[in-house]
Formats: sequence, structure tokens, C-alpha cells
Amino acid sequence: MRIYISVDMEGVTGLVDADDVQPGGRDYERGRLMMAEDVNAAVRGAIAAGATDILVNDAHGPMRNLRPENLHPAARLVRGKPKQMGMLEGLTPGYDAMVGVGYHSRAGELGVLSHSFMGHEIEDMWLDGRPVGEIGMAHATAAALGVRLAVLTGDDRACAEMTAWDASVATVAVKYARDRFAAELRPADEARAAIEEGVASALAAPRPAVSATPPSKSKSKSESESESEPGPGPGPATLSVRWQSASVAATLLGIPGVKATDSRTVQAQGALPDLYRQFGVWMRVAASLTNQQPYC
Repeated sequence: MRIYISVDMEGVTGLVDADDVQPGGRDYERGRLMMAEDVNAAVRGAIAAGATDILVNDAHGPMRNLRPENLHPAARLVRGKPKQMGMLEGLTPGYDAMVGVGYHSRAGELGVLSHSFMGHEIEDMWLDGRPVGEIGMAHATAAALGVRLAVLTGDDRACAEMTAWDASVATVAVKYARDRFAAELRPADEARAAIEEGVASALAAPRPAVSATPPSKSKSKSESESESEPGPGPGPATLSVRWQSASVAATLLGIPGVKATDSRTVQAQGALPDLYRQFGVWMRVAASLTNQQPYC
């Protein structure tokens, strides 16, 4: 069994603040160790379920958070950037399942360290008319590759977002959001035991069919005013992103296939995972034009 693990940091056990997850933060070094422990719990769970090949992708910020010497020896690590597929670098149809560790809720939700990919630079996103963040984009892209997202860990709001997107995905809540920078924490040993057990159980369970179509769709006002979205089923997906800066939106119009739906919102159609890869280019353009701190 081949297992792919994408590891973010905001949803890791015990972490609640920018100083926990950003290089240079006063608790960042501790946060890196906490991140490694959550990953290792997932790796142990995968091994218990019969995994013989495990690839871990460091998917947070600089993507150099996990120290190789802290990682379980049964796992290989993808580290550093740039990566064409960012948080999903290395994911191919050859994997039997994907596990998301340390994920967080999307922009606008009151989850711990909630945002969508770029702090407050991205105000909102929609995939085929449905509000989406990192969780939904990871699920849809993996599904397009034929890989099921089997388990997701994070705070309770991230778990609820995952369940709303696809209730067949097992979730493990390691903390309970009190606000964007506050949470009630599960004891670390308890949380990691839950991750290990949750991963082992989900990977050992019968495999549900993989669908690239989100279970339900709800259009936002901005999407309703734009061109109609494609219906359920195979075909191109439509990704829309509303930026904080009109300058970012205007610059992205130089990319073929990108069009504006208003002064700060751009939209493109394409097949996943190609559309996910193109979105990575959008973010690199935005980063070159802005100098925003993620958690202001």
C-alpha cells in the first residue's frame, strides 16, 4: 500500500498563533517538533494499516519546517520550494490514499489560524461555485488523480469543513477553536494516539469510490453574477479567487485563459490537477506584488 501525506502546520497539535508556525517566531522551533510528532503518528497509523511506501510532503509556508532527522524512518520527505504542485507535490495516481495532517479551515471561517493559502491576501475562493479553501482544493485535486483523501487532522472547524465537503473522509480533531488565535487543546499524547488510530482505521477500511465532484454545490453572489458553472460530472473545473488587491487581479489577466468577474476577482477553467498547478502560478505572481504578513 502506497500512502501520501500532505502536512500543513496551522492544524497541528498545540499550535494556535503565528509565532508557533512562522520562521523567526518565538515558538516556531517548538512548533516544528510538534508538527513532526503529528506526522509521525500518521506514519505509524499507515504502517499499522499495511503501508509499505510512505511519502511525506512538507506543505507549510517555506516548506522547510520538518527536519529530516525528526521524521519517522519509514517515510520519505519532499522538502523545500518552489514546487509546481505546492501542497500536493509528489502526489500521483500510483498512491492508494492521501492523508492530510495539520490542515486548517478556509478564509472567513473562525477556525484556528484560518486562511486560504496566502493569509489575508486571498479573501475568498470558489471551485465550481462552491466556497473552497485548502481542504476542498486538496480533496478535489487528489480525486482528479484517482486518489482518495482518507483522513484529515486539524482543529474542529477544519474537521467540520472536511465533513461538509465530503463526509466519507475520516477526521481527527486535535484542538477545539475558541477564536482565530485561541483553542482548547487535547493533551498531546491523546491527540497523537487519536491520529495514529484514525489513520490506521481509515486506511484499513474498505475503499469508497473516488469522485472528483464535490458532494454539493452552493453558489456565492459573485459566482451567480458570473458565467454559469459546469454541472456535476467530468469536465473542466472553474476556479475563482477574490484577492485583497485589485493590482493582483489586474496583473493575472495577463495569463491566457484568466478573466475578471469584478475588479478583484479572477476566474479560469481547466482540468484538475492542471488548474491547481496554474493556481500556484497565481500565488507566485501575488507574492511578487505584495508584502503582506499572513496573520495580521
